[in-house]
Amino acid sequence: MPEQHHEMMDGRLHVYMREGSRHWQCSAFLADRNWRVSTKTDSLSEAKDIAEDWYLGLRGKLKAGTLKHERTFAQAAERFREEYETLVGGERHPEYVNGHWGRLKNYLLPFFGNLGLSEVTRAKVQEYRIKRKKDVVRGTNHPPARSTIHQEIVVLRQVLKTAELHGWISAIPSLSAPYKTNGKITHRAWFSPEEYKQLYEATRDRVEHPRHNKHRNAYVELHDYVLFMANTGLRPDESMRIEFRDVKIVDDRDSGQTILEIDVRGKRGVGFCKSMPGAVHPFQRVVKRRNPASTDLVFPNNHHDLFNIILQEQNLKFDREGQRRTFYSLRHTYICLRLMEGADVYQVAKNCRTSVQMIEEFYASHIKNMVDASNLNVRRSRAPRRGRAKSAPKRSPSLRKFNGNRRNPRR
Repeated sequence: MPEQHHEMMDGRLHVYMREGSRHWQCSAFLADRNWRVSTKTDSLSEAKDIAEDWYLGLRGKLKAGTLKHERTFAQAAERFREEYETLVGGERHPEYVNGHWGRLKNYLLPFFGNLGLSEVTRAKVQEYRIKRKKDVVRGTNHPPARSTIHQEIVVLRQVLKTAELHGWISAIPSLSAPYKTNGKITHRAWFSPEEYKQLYEATRDRVEHPRHNKHRNAYVELHDYVLFMANTGLRPDESMRIEFRDVKIVDDRDSGQTILEIDVRGKRGVGFCKSMPGAVHPFQRVVKRRNPASTDLVFPNNHHDLFNIILQEQNLKFDREGQRRTFYSLRHTYICLRLMEGADVYQVAKNCRTSVQMIEEFYASHIKNMVDASNLNVRRSRAPRRGRAKSAPKRSPSLRKFNGNRRNPRR
């Protein structure tokens, strides 16, 4: 369909629809530059009303001296959204992308939206951090977590990168926190061997003694899921994408064990995983119970609420540092248990599709088994103490001879 074009306000305002687009756009030339915006509607009459209000708003800002002669943060955010969805489509999980749009809509645009890009300075970003620290998360009395604000700053940086790419700003301002010190390294919330045993015994007890027969299937699925996750180290989002055709039961030649080989699809793309033998029986029970097709999901249901109930009942919801345990803690448990058993850190990182640095920083730092006491508690052998000599030691003949034959420079 060719481009459609309509003029308003004696030709000072234009409403048009580009070829291949389904929304009407409007533009106007004001203050020595062209202004454009999308009406976000496919109705011509509605688009004309929106365009007229927008144009009159621009005229009002011009008279008040508040019309900015540069791109605003909102315009850069709109361009970022258009380009990001096109370039990373299919490479990023939809929930990850939607998280970006939620942060823009709920937090970043209300604060930065009307600012010109030159006004988004390091000081302004600091004001944003202070404001967010004073906010209260819905349903709690606590401010947003540091990681939550960090994710918002990541989106802010992406928008500014888009502006820099198009030449709307010359450089991206520093977005680092001015008073930040090197944060202490804390380990991820996991289940110790005793706590992990307590957990799977509690889920097994729910299977053997269900409190509600109508929930029996949920108890069985949760029990198998806990064992499967703690013996594979998969991320929760990876486990929700696994189909039966992605899993094979094999006799591993190197270890001599029967394990699972899994083709993993997650945030790092396509990878692989070799499980512990403990994951085989839960998987076999799932196959026997469902008799699935090859393209069916292994774990199609999320029993998050039931898992939290069991954690609360067993007093396992929080670790000793107060960190909240989730399904992700089963992955952390797998990594920590492998390290405690002496597994090679590189092999663990490769099997978990992460880096050795991440393993050493967030997991190995608190595993006491990673320190070999035989190499640590080393003492240098000392020579036996001798009594003090009664007379001065004699000089060696060679030294005495040298001193005696030495030329005197004064002669």
